[in-house]
Amino acid sequence: MKILVPVKRVPDPATTIRILPDGSGIATDNIKWVINPFDEIALEEALRIKEKQGGGDVALLSVGQQAWQEQLRTGLAMGADRAILVRADQPLDTLAIARVMAKIVGDEKPELVIIGKQAIDDDSNQVGQMLAEMLGWPQATFASKVEIAGTKCTVVREVDGGVETLAFELPAVITADLRLNEPRYASLPGIMKARKKELKEIPVDSLGLDLAPKLKIKALAAPAKRQAGRKVGSVEELVGVLHSEAKVI
Repeated sequence: MKILVPVKRVPDPATTIRILPDGSGIATDNIKWVINPFDEIALEEALRIKEKQGGGDVALLSVGQQAWQEQLRTGLAMGADRAILVRADQPLDTLAIARVMAKIVGDEKPELVIIGKQAIDDDSNQVGQMLAEMLGWPQATFASKVEIAGTKCTVVREVDGGVETLAFELPAVITADLRLNEPRYASLPGIMKARKKELKEIPVDSLGLDLAPKLKIKALAAPAKRQAGRKVGSVEELVGVLHSEAKVI
């Protein structure tokens, strides 16, 4: 089975994020960049499917600048077979990203695309769904368990009321949730092998796609600082504060 795993370069979750004074973005100096954690989970699941089937092809896909090669090499060190970087020097919105991915899927013709349910930087939770719609493929979002038998895939996914099970024919798009698995660490032999694995670059302009942004971020702002708590003298006073000030009752 050929599996395509899109991955995104994001700031390390442990990094302190600072907003630029003009609100145009985040300060990128002294930031450590990593693979989006949900995409790591997607990659781990792809590797487990390959191992269970006794073979296959797990390809990574990123859409970004040349510096994104570092995260692709990390994914190759984890066990992916090869990687594709669609070189885009300017940021693209989620619709443009989905269009690029749909083009690459059309060229690669994988049986399965597994992607993180969302990126931890913008939390948009859109690309996987857009990609499935463009391809006309079945999709299963927020997957917490994936089983494949032949050309049939069964996914247990989390919903507001609990969990539900979906079954569909491949090819398909799956978005990975936190509880799907625990990603492995890259081993030293894996790191050494990653240096020799294929990493193909494709200029985004060569794809002939409409990448004009449909979404514009006007400004970013840090969340308001949390106010200090205060003591109240009685239950009646607490109820009054919750009603008149917090307006939660």
